[in-house]
Amino acid sequence: MTQPIELYYYPTPNGWKISIALEEMGLAYTMVPVMIGQGDQFKPEFLKFSPNNRMPAIIDPNGPGGQPISVFESGAILQYLARKTGTFYGSNEREQVAVEEWLMWQMGGLGPMAGQAHHFRQYCDEQIPYAIERYTNEVNRLYGVMNRRLATREYLADDYSIADMACWGWILPYERQGQDLNDTPHLKRWFEAISERPAVKAGFALGAELRGDLSEQSEAVAAAKKVLFGQKSRD
Repeated sequence: MTQPIELYYYPTPNGWKISIALEEMGLAYTMVPVMIGQGDQFKPEFLKFSPNNRMPAIIDPNGPGGQPISVFESGAILQYLARKTGTFYGSNEREQVAVEEWLMWQMGGLGPMAGQAHHFRQYCDEQIPYAIERYTNEVNRLYGVMNRRLATREYLADDYSIADMACWGWILPYERQGQDLNDTPHLKRWFEAISERPAVKAGFALGAELRGDLSEQSEAVAAAKKVLFGQKSRD
């Protein structure tokens, strides 16, 4: 009997990438919560297969050659799952390059910049105008890149792919990033269309009850912020 994939997860844009992909690909999986505000990502047993202290990560009991494999980093997980199923990754080299271009664009640009915008706009106790303006403007520029791309096509690559799955969750909290989707109509059309996909709805809903609002002021939230944003190098 095929064993389900273990998804180590918390409901964030990076987590949603993988829950959405698993739903889209029809793969059996079980969710293992990683309570990032409580420090689960620093536990030795988690670090054995996710050495960067970050979720998501997966363990596939039915990996290459029928042997278990663990994968960390959301982009690498998406590529692994797409290769495993032969779906959402293009049907030839040219199409695969387009998928990889936009997946790497998300990993290196949209995700990190939107993450910084979130941090300085929502979570940072000290309001730093330069940082807020810097990252809000950069996210705006990246939205423009997507908008121009989507002006002439339905999806980021030739067809709906892991690149779209990777980007969707980072557009979802656009208001918290200081953005207005009405300024990018092609991006808005794309975002709304993907939001209606049943697998996207299911992947987004996974573990919703786990999520807290770090913008609230409480001792618990202050402790979570210290865990999330106060870590230094550990031997």
